[in-house]
Amino acid sequence: MTDHSTSDEETCRVLRAHAEKADLNGRVAPESLHAVGASGGFALRTPRAYGGAGAGAETMARRLASLGRACPSTAWIAGTCATSKDLVAAYLPWSVQQEYFADPDALTCGSGLPLGRGEPVAGGIRVTGSWPNVSGCEDATWAGLALMVDGRLCLAVIPLADLTVERTWHMAGMRGTGSHSLTADGALVPAERVAEMSMPAIGKRLMYGLTVLGPVVGASRGALDVTDELFASDRKPYMTAYSRMGESPGARHWLAEATHLVNRAERTMLAIARALDAADLSDAGHTGLDMDLAGAGGDCRAAVELMLDLYGASGFDTANPLQRYWRDVAVGSRHPHVRTYLAVERFGSALAERHVGQG
Repeated sequence: MTDHSTSDEETCRVLRAHAEKADLNGRVAPESLHAVGASGGFALRTPRAYGGAGAGAETMARRLASLGRACPSTAWIAGTCATSKDLVAAYLPWSVQQEYFADPDALTCGSGLPLGRGEPVAGGIRVTGSWPNVSGCEDATWAGLALMVDGRLCLAVIPLADLTVERTWHMAGMRGTGSHSLTADGALVPAERVAEMSMPAIGKRLMYGLTVLGPVVGASRGALDVTDELFASDRKPYMTAYSRMGESPGARHWLAEATHLVNRAERTMLAIARALDAADLSDAGHTGLDMDLAGAGGDCRAAVELMLDLYGASGFDTANPLQRYWRDVAVGSRHPHVRTYLAVERFGSALAERHVGQG
């Protein structure tokens, strides 16, 4: 395994110092990328055989939440990097993996949406297509992109140098992820770098959901840090006789509610991760966790809303990091992996299927 000398505490200090820069520039700061790479944050799902951590679900979720507490956008691209590396390790042959994982700490990116097509030609597969929302693509070395080849769902591994980045990411939150579009215009990909794949089973989908939830939980924890600073300051509720925020019973109540929601979201995230690491769940059990995953994202949103209510209009000052955490949580928690109504739909279907044929 690579010797990662940078501590998590030191890494988060760097990320926190450059989080506003990432948000303003729409791209994670180079200093943050270096710090995460040096601490092993981009090697979470690099297999141990190639010098990575080969981390389980709980280790991965904890690390992403820690990074997200400092800079949600940086944590997000570390999560999507983990997903892309997991897919390559699962489907691509050993010869390709050796090249792809040559630097176990490299940032990689990808998309599981089969929005491209591949045409077998002499010398390989001719790839054409455009994939939106590819987080971290401007700084990644490789992209793993889903596409259709002769009617088969496949995964192609392509160097970023062979693709075009189109700056299409113009969002209110998670701005620093630089989740732009990647375009291939007839790129010739060696045949061994294209492998047939399948849609992820629910267990894998939950694992990938944790790469989304981890940064969101971390962001809500970061927002709570900002709110704790409010209570530690001499700021008082406006137009009241209180001399400090903590003198207000209502403010104390809302702080308790927000803290409870963040703690519950974190507990839920870790419970899901431990269940995945145990790998002893039925499909129905996995589907229930899918709903838990979405619920944890909702808890994060509700918590940050309470924090903003405590701050009042000043929480939306562009110099206040609370509004950045709020935007990041609002966008990140609405990713399809944690979208509540889809989780309810899947859970309801699983419950109903238990009664099929019993009437």
